[in-house]
Amino acid sequence: MTSLRVGVFLDRDGVLNQRPRQHDYVRSPEGFGWLPGAAEAVARLGAAGFAVIVVSNQRGIARGLVSWETIRAIERLVRQGAAEHGGSVAGFYYCPHETDAGCDCRKPAPGLLVRAAAEHRIDISASTMIGDSESDVEAGRAAGCRTIRIAEAGTASSADAVCESLAAAVDCLTEPSAGELARA
Repeated sequence: MTSLRVGVFLDRDGVLNQRPRQHDYVRSPEGFGWLPGAAEAVARLGAAGFAVIVVSNQRGIARGLVSWETIRAIERLVRQGAAEHGGSVAGFYYCPHETDAGCDCRKPAPGLLVRAAAEHRIDISASTMIGDSESDVEAGRAAGCRTIRIAEAGTASSADAVCESLAAAVDCLTEPSAGELARA
C-alpha cells in the first residue's frame, strides 16, 4: 500500500497570478500573468516533497465569461511555467458555480480540497492551503489543513500564518527559521 503524500493546495488568482480587478476574471491565456517568484515557488514546493494542487473558484464559467477551453489553456501555462523551474502541478480543481449554487466545492466549502486529497492520496491533516482570501483560509480549516494567507504584513486573518508572497509562504513551510509552519 502506498503511503499518503503531503500536499500544498494553492488558490490561483492572487497567489500564482495577478488577481483581476474585483468582479472581473482572467478571460484568456494572455490575461494570465505570473506574480514575481511564483513559478519558482511552485518548483521549490515540489523539490521539498509536496504535491502541488491548484484549487480555484471560477465563477466566470457559470457566468459565461470564461470557457473551459480558456481554463485548460491557463493550466498549460501554469504547468509550463512551473516546469521551466523544475516544478510540476499534480492537479487542478475548480468550482465553476455561482455563489448561490449551494455546492460543496465553492470555497469556503472544503469540497475541492477533499476531492483532490482523495484522488491524489494526500494526507490532508499534514497539508497546507495557501490563498489570498479568508474564504481560502476557511476552506483549508474546514478540510483540516494548516493555512497560510497571502497578504500584506499585519493583515488580520484566522490563518496559521500570513505571508506577503507565495515565495515567502514556501519559506514558511520549508525553513524552520522562517516560520512556525516548517515541517519537522
